[in-house]
Amino acid sequence: MSNIAIIGLQWGDEGKGKIVDVLSDRFDAVIRFQGGHNAGHTIKVDDKTYKLSLLPSGLVRNKFSVIGSGVVVDPIALFKEIKSVEALGLTISNENLAIADNCALILSIHRELDNLLESQKGDKKIGTTGRGIGPAYEDRCGRRSLRICDLLDDNILQERIENLLFYHNLLRKSLGAKEVRVEDIINELAPIKERLLSYAKPSFEIARILKKKKNVMFEGAQGALLDVAFGTFPYVTSSHTVSGQVALGSCLGVGDLHKTLGILKAYTTRVGFGPFPTELDNEIGKFLQVEGGEIGTVTGRDRRCGWLDVVLVRQAIQLSNVKEIVLTKLDVLDKLEEIKICVGYEVDGKEYDYLPANCALWDKIKPVYETIDGWNETTVGAKSLSDLPQKALNYIKRIEELCAIKVAIVSTGPKREETIIVSEL
Repeated sequence: MSNIAIIGLQWGDEGKGKIVDVLSDRFDAVIRFQGGHNAGHTIKVDDKTYKLSLLPSGLVRNKFSVIGSGVVVDPIALFKEIKSVEALGLTISNENLAIADNCALILSIHRELDNLLESQKGDKKIGTTGRGIGPAYEDRCGRRSLRICDLLDDNILQERIENLLFYHNLLRKSLGAKEVRVEDIINELAPIKERLLSYAKPSFEIARILKKKKNVMFEGAQGALLDVAFGTFPYVTSSHTVSGQVALGSCLGVGDLHKTLGILKAYTTRVGFGPFPTELDNEIGKFLQVEGGEIGTVTGRDRRCGWLDVVLVRQAIQLSNVKEIVLTKLDVLDKLEEIKICVGYEVDGKEYDYLPANCALWDKIKPVYETIDGWNETTVGAKSLSDLPQKALNYIKRIEELCAIKVAIVSTGPKREETIIVSEL
């Protein structure tokens, strides 16, 4: 048995969806283990484009797929997504999709609270997707969330909703929002209750199924730099995005993860607010945004763009015990005369080889850059290293040296076939 976690090494949008799709034919099951429908994985197959948020990317290849216990589930969003991919020819059933019955639910009160809280912060906004992810995770930590298994018993459901609303209505009152009744939540759940339960399975039952699979892939959402504990707090997501979360959110245990593959974009992007030491607020930044099609799959917001920052990447590699990486969007850099890589920081004359947790220092960071020659040749669709210009190979080698890591796969476009397998996993 060989199980691999796919982890983004930046602020998300590294191209995890494509890589999961490319590799999933080698695996028997794919598991989402954290996050919610704030994720956005785009997969292009022939003339079809699949945009996934909650559904594991392995479903595109009809692999047994699991929404694990670490995920928060918005049933309305889930069924809308299922409808969209079925319109493209996929079949989704309880034969190829299982949802852990202890997943916490995202309800309308979570979405409303998310937006109410953001609207109160003015220019101090975190930049959430407004989809209720954070409030749902808060409720789970506060031991008041509704779980899918709570839908099985009407008395338990009533009790859980009363407990949930005791907290939420106090908060809503302080924010000037209308009180929510128990009946409102029951009516919200009624149309989707049975359908949701048809996909639900106990975590331990899912684990037994997965134990019979030879190879399992754990599909991460967002990126390591958005981890709620180790990311650029408070400008982070509300879940753990590093590989350690696999043991908490996949229905399997810590010993069932055998290897972590990191996904690294050839430059850096970020959606929303938060520090970004290498951000380029100039023509090159705009070039990367346009050439890379840097618009969020979920949010529709333009992504901020900048040079590759190996200071942050090295931190992410360490946290998830990454030994090999996939380098994506190399082709976006094809037309640049020169390319810069951030190899360190300077703050008030002091050198840093990590991002300080003290956010008071963030605005003072001066990136220390290393400049290498661009290749000014196309790499789009290259299928082997011999197809790449020497200067592009130099860039790849320098990343390996700076990060003390091996590049196992290079992506040269959004399609499955636009992929170079450097070494077998």
